Amino acid sequence: MSSPVSNSESSSFERLHPAVQQWVWAQGWTALRDAQEWAISALVEADRDVIIAASTAAGKTEAAFLPILTNLMNHPDPAGAVLYISPLKALINDQWDRLSRLCEQLDLPVVAWHGDVSASKKHKFLKSPKGVLLITPESLEALFVNRGSSLAGLFQNLRYIVVDELHAFIGSERGKQLQSLMQRVELVAGKALPRVGLSATLGDMSLASEFLRPGHPQRVQVIESKSSGQNLQVQVRGYVMPPMQKLLLVEAPKAEPDQNQDEEEEEEDESGSRHAIAAHMYKVLRGSNNLVFPNSRQEVEWYADRLRRLCEISGMPNEFLPHHGSLSKDLREDTERALKAGTPPATAVCTTTLELGIDIGNIKTVVQIGSPPSVASLRQRLGRSGRRNDEPATLRAYCQERELTDQSLLSDLLRQNLVQTIAMIRLLIGNWFEPPRAEGLHASTLVQQILSVIAQQGGASAAQLWGSLVESGTFKSISKPDFFALLKGLGEKKLIVQDSSGYLLPGEVGERLINHYEFYSAFTSDEEFRLIREGKPLGSIPVSRPLMKGQRIIFGGRRWRVLDVDIEKKVIVVTAARGGQPPQFDGLGATVHDHVREEMRAVLTEITPCPFIDSKAQELLSEARKSFRSLGLAHEFTYGSDSKTHLLTWRGDQTNDALVLMFNYVGLSCESSGLALSLGGSQKSVADALARVAELDPDDIEALLDGVENLIKEKWDWALPRSLLMKSYASSQLNFKGAVEFARLFTTRWLHGGNAFESTTVH
Repeated sequence: MSSPVSNSESSSFERLHPAVQQWVWAQGWTALRDAQEWAISALVEADRDVIIAASTAAGKTEAAFLPILTNLMNHPDPAGAVLYISPLKALINDQWDRLSRLCEQLDLPVVAWHGDVSASKKHKFLKSPKGVLLITPESLEALFVNRGSSLAGLFQNLRYIVVDELHAFIGSERGKQLQSLMQRVELVAGKALPRVGLSATLGDMSLASEFLRPGHPQRVQVIESKSSGQNLQVQVRGYVMPPMQKLLLVEAPKAEPDQNQDEEEEEEDESGSRHAIAAHMYKVLRGSNNLVFPNSRQEVEWYADRLRRLCEISGMPNEFLPHHGSLSKDLREDTERALKAGTPPATAVCTTTLELGIDIGNIKTVVQIGSPPSVASLRQRLGRSGRRNDEPATLRAYCQERELTDQSLLSDLLRQNLVQTIAMIRLLIGNWFEPPRAEGLHASTLVQQILSVIAQQGGASAAQLWGSLVESGTFKSISKPDFFALLKGLGEKKLIVQDSSGYLLPGEVGERLINHYEFYSAFTSDEEFRLIREGKPLGSIPVSRPLMKGQRIIFGGRRWRVLDVDIEKKVIVVTAARGGQPPQFDGLGATVHDHVREEMRAVLTEITPCPFIDSKAQELLSEARKSFRSLGLAHEFTYGSDSKTHLLTWRGDQTNDALVLMFNYVGLSCESSGLALSLGGSQKSVADALARVAELDPDDIEALLDGVENLIKEKWDWALPRSLLMKSYASSQLNFKGAVEFARLFTTRWLHGGNAFESTTVH
């Protein structure tokens, strides 16, 4: 155990029930970890809300359940129960196995409840609701809808609500559902229950506390482990993509390709950077258990296939297995079992499916190909490595950049992929990661919860719904006018009806939706849009950023202009757009935080070598810093010509996306290309447009979002009145206030000397 702070004779240990103490001794533990020590006094009396934050494999589950089970053992009459809520069925299965070994000696049942669990096991808990119930939010929602009348008996002896992987919920529509469900559990139980959050990744404890107990964060006691720091080994390797290398980073076109063309592309790609990356991974990963994270399912398939072929060429058994959400459950579980077994060695090439805390055994190395989606994601992934006391956590990152030419774009000149990766790793080492965007309205989830409460209670008044869902704090940002406009809209869409007494009941459409199994989920998986050109499919891409007719997007290494967007069919109609070589960043994927962009600027401003990158990456970084200085970007924020200007805000994507909409609103065409905003005009015209943006009202959402096609992002957005839909979209996707602040700041600088907008012409 790392950094023990107490031994088994500690005062906290003495507060555990003798049977629980016996279990601890049976594990051969010589000491409790710090979080386990502190959690005993915080939780054993069931009198407060608690967050336990510690790294992966730091014993958070035991930290919570040793005192919780002690409480159940100390007060056996009536028999108490614990509601454990997890984001994943697989994690529930893991925890069931883990907790069953502990609870078996205490004669306390542990019941897993999800779609794969037999009805007989569920019925046994319903008949005698005691012990630990492990459940997902969706299954808990189903209990409310289908067993509303019997929930009082089910929850009357509930002692605790435990939420695992707390960070996975904050700032999402599923998180709003969870907050609402916790509040509804307490309403049924007739009392406030201690809420316990477990997490390895929490950037802002005040946000986490507010999430766990909305409106009363001061009541939440936070326990942060101080002994879970890891030794970290990092290497970033740089690669240059040959000019003729074709990009195969996206889904192949649906049309049948010419076989000779396929062979030609594969032959050209043999000398490319992806093959070099695969060859290096094969060399350093074989013989151990590892996780490889490319940034798309298509890349997962490509690298898994290439590494398998390298095993075949070497006459060795395959060690490299794919893992992503499109694979069957059986194939995913085969990969998980291979990792957990450890012998023979196995490496999973995976998406975010293996980020959360499913037990997959000891992982030697985490590999990141391309820039990570976020610092928080990188930290979560890295928590999988270095679990043994004598092993460091090991991160290998691979970054591809293009050869520079006279026509190179800014993202290539500044080596955006590499610099962003370096910035994120530096922030990770500094123990910073993105706080969740907790101010999202998530009005979509409010629609689901309104229907769920009505189904649970057999009807509800508007006042009851307002009190239990909004006034309670879960949807506190929804105004009364918006709430009643929503109810009216739900009536018009036949989701609800009102009887003669004023009670709200399920409408014709609402009844049908409530009775469908998909109702219980508050979210839908990210759907990809299909790209169509002249009636022929080009492939599909995920789109998470504002999309407007006329804007240009990057796909398959080419530029395309959007002609039309069909939200219902998830289709984008495009035509080929003029322009040179496109940037490597498509601008439609994961959003980058303000602080990451600030750190990228710091990386470019410095002159000292980066200690954790290889010689090729150092050469690429030196090129980026040289370009940064030669373009005058160390002191200025624009460069360009009389007809086109690039504006570097060094702000995050939600601010930049808001600025794009605002520039277009005031009449200056603008597109985002990752680091920079590209504007159709001189630097003087950009300054004038920014002055007009500075005068805009950031709360005039309807005007600013006019023309955005993909406002429907969440599951029930289709049911929202347009005004509330726009507010909900802007609250989670855009930062209009930050955009206005930026415009005001640099307008002021320009008016007081203009040095922020001095011309730097690039040919």
